[in-house]
Amino acid sequence: MRQYPEGGGQDLYVRLAASDVDDIGSAGGSHKAKDIVKVVGISVAAAIVILALVFYFLCQKKKLKRILTGKTELTDPVSIERSQDLLFAEVVFSSNREQSAERKLEELELPLFDFNTLTMATNNFSEENKLGQGGFGIVYRGKLVEGQQIAVKRLSRNSGQGTEEFKNEVKLIVKLQHRNLVRLFGCCVEMEEKMLVYEYMENKSLDSFLFDKVKRSSLDWKKRFNIICGIARGLLYLHQDSRFKIIHRDLKTSNILLDKEMNPKISDFGMARIFGTDQTEANTLRVVGTYGYMSPEYAMDGIFSVKSDVFSFGVLVLEIISGKKNRGFYHANKDLNLLGHAWRLWKEGNALELIDSSFGDSYSPPEVLRCIQIGLLCVQERAEDRPTMSSVVLMLSSENATMAQPRIPGFCLGRAPNETDSSSSKQEESCTVNQVTVTMLDAR
Repeated sequence: MRQYPEGGGQDLYVRLAASDVDDIGSAGGSHKAKDIVKVVGISVAAAIVILALVFYFLCQKKKLKRILTGKTELTDPVSIERSQDLLFAEVVFSSNREQSAERKLEELELPLFDFNTLTMATNNFSEENKLGQGGFGIVYRGKLVEGQQIAVKRLSRNSGQGTEEFKNEVKLIVKLQHRNLVRLFGCCVEMEEKMLVYEYMENKSLDSFLFDKVKRSSLDWKKRFNIICGIARGLLYLHQDSRFKIIHRDLKTSNILLDKEMNPKISDFGMARIFGTDQTEANTLRVVGTYGYMSPEYAMDGIFSVKSDVFSFGVLVLEIISGKKNRGFYHANKDLNLLGHAWRLWKEGNALELIDSSFGDSYSPPEVLRCIQIGLLCVQERAEDRPTMSSVVLMLSSENATMAQPRIPGFCLGRAPNETDSSSSKQEESCTVNQVTVTMLDAR
């Protein structure tokens, strides 16, 4: 070894065998070959993934187009829900893309309103135009430039419930057309604003008349009977005659709107669910709705079906006849709700005492008794005992229709008189109570 100053040095030559030189060259070449194989493999895999994604989205787009044009009939509830989620995503979340929104809304026949148009129509969403408020947000009265009256449901930005409701309204109401369902004119989706535009109902909701001491007198028996029949026809359409079987799940007086002729229209499909053709019931861990209108099996176990809506309809019928709310009803004979009071009067043979005092003598006793019996049949504790809405419509329209004797209602608090009933066991003499247990945690 020698030390050379910086920049100096001497070339060193080493003699090797020819075989050793070939081994060194081939090792370097193999490393290069492996690198090339890795790069090619990664590129091919990425290309395959990209092509698969493109193919998937093209298939989904074709499937959605077939659904929109009515060429594909869905029966599986999972497929229905998935297709509707695709539909909602295409309409709502792509609506800020002008070209895509135009095409999708044209296929849906759902007009897209401009935010400034609705601002002008509602006078900048003024307090004077406020019609009501719920968990979803506020509803305003509005008037378009051409003079058409509208109702605008504005989704609250801080409302988690409202997002789901908005989604359901777009999915369900857009294709539903019935004289007893509120009509959806269109929607508005701009930036963080989401709004639904409905037909304006001059007489607002049923509860604003039914439970008002002054206005209730304007609802004579003829109008109330027409309201009962209209609600029944609307529910029959949802359960049987529409394209999908729809369970409303939140039927109550505040969700029944009245037009200027006092015709009823079912509204608020935020909690509604779609059933498949052969599906009879479903279960949910998240029970939604309004106490006093929920069926026992839904409130206790989360099981809902068309019979859940039938129960709510029965409560509505008894409220319309009596002019009193089911929840918060108290009576001197220890009936803690309207169902218990109606059941006791029916058992005693005094059912006509249930009617609203504002009727006077302007009612038909047989017709009122028939409606009370229908209401009690609808609120029976066992879901299988309740009639379907097709049977209800038949019983309402025919004076000679055969009707069974009602059994004990669900959630009928209090006790009935100690009378025998050939159709009920002794256990059924006492009404059912919502028995809820509470578990207290005790740390060790």
